[in-house]
Amino acid sequence: MKTKRQLAQAMMGYELMDRKRNILVREMVALVDEAEELRESIDTTYAEAYKALQYANISLGVVYEIAGTLPVDNSLKLSVRSVMGVELPTLVSESSEISEPNYSMEATNSLFDNAYIRFNKVKELTVRLAEVENSIFRLAIAIKKTMKRANALKNIMIPKFREQVKFITSALDEKEREEFSRQKVIKKRKVG
Repeated sequence: MKTKRQLAQAMMGYELMDRKRNILVREMVALVDEAEELRESIDTTYAEAYKALQYANISLGVVYEIAGTLPVDNSLKLSVRSVMGVELPTLVSESSEISEPNYSMEATNSLFDNAYIRFNKVKELTVRLAEVENSIFRLAIAIKKTMKRANALKNIMIPKFREQVKFITSALDEKEREEFSRQKVIKKRKVG
């Protein structure tokens, strides 16, 4: 009975692992699609941002000194969300909205403002891509681990328990037949 219970638990464990794997794969496929879209968007946004920077450099001279006056952005906050026990990162930029510029309006023009806005967009897309790619990596590791466990249950534990159940059942059936034959012989001797 204990072995039958272990077999049932192993089979249920395999089904759960298989479901978990399917859910993780679905989540990963969705993230891979999103990563592809983000990469394409980042490429075009980078091209636009560098073009805007070139125009700003042409109109203002090299804007290196002006760009140096911009403060370093330390506004990223990391939190996690869980998908089937796998912790996936969530990055949030607290300064995602562009507020008042931190540079002198007298020393710049609208071309510099355009470059500033476009590079902020690049930053937002890069943060999102980092989040998505890290999630894909973590999901891939979890899928691999889940598949190993599911395969161990399916190919090692379940066959082992089935073999044990079969052996025990055969042994019990054989004992039962022996007992039945013995009872028959005893009954025959009593009658005869």
